[in-house]
Amino acid sequence: MSFAVMQPYLFPYLGYYQLVSAVDKFVFYDDVTFIKGGYINRNNILSNGKAQRFTIPVPGMSSNILINELSFDKNIKKTLKTIEQSYKKAPYFERVFPLVESVLNNGNRRVDHLCAKSISVVFDYLGINKDFYFSSELAYNRDLSAADKLIAMADVLKLSDYINSPGGKSLYNKEYFAKKEISLSFIEIEKYEYSQNTGEFIPHLSMIDVLMWNSKVQIIELLNKYRLV
Repeated sequence: MSFAVMQPYLFPYLGYYQLVSAVDKFVFYDDVTFIKGGYINRNNILSNGKAQRFTIPVPGMSSNILINELSFDKNIKKTLKTIEQSYKKAPYFERVFPLVESVLNNGNRRVDHLCAKSISVVFDYLGINKDFYFSSELAYNRDLSAADKLIAMADVLKLSDYINSPGGKSLYNKEYFAKKEISLSFIEIEKYEYSQNTGEFIPHLSMIDVLMWNSKVQIIELLNKYRLV
């Protein structure tokens, strides 16, 4: 059985969901420091034919604080209004907007839990069962190197196949993992397009865009547009 580990992001792009789809167990890496300027609390949606950034504030955010020690601001009315105005004419707006709204209005404001909810709710919507974990709840050695932490998590979960995002190619070595009896693969997203009711397709937007413009069957097809190397 396979697993993947990633920091929790809020409604990230399709590739993140493909990684979740590709594995049996997924770990939200929430006991690492928050990445300021990254995509944990922000992403892009399609508005008037262009990519537009949305950001949910995280009071007190700092690169010296763990992700699971921070919480999102409660004021998300402006963000919800922007999403509503941007997609109110999209074919699946009536189904998807309440889903997005339920996540952003969730009572548990902790960054790790709210981001995780934005992932799990999509798979629930698609009728796909996934096993999710938080790294902070796993009993692994946190004093190890980055690679050995992942190997330690594999040991805790009793798994031997680890799949990483493409960015991990410069960080992790297949031979090193193999010596620890762990198979390491990298996921590569294949080229994809779908109708956005615009002249030119704009890729790599938040999963919100994928949900708004595609049926469940189409989304599942998009989730499978990847290969492992």
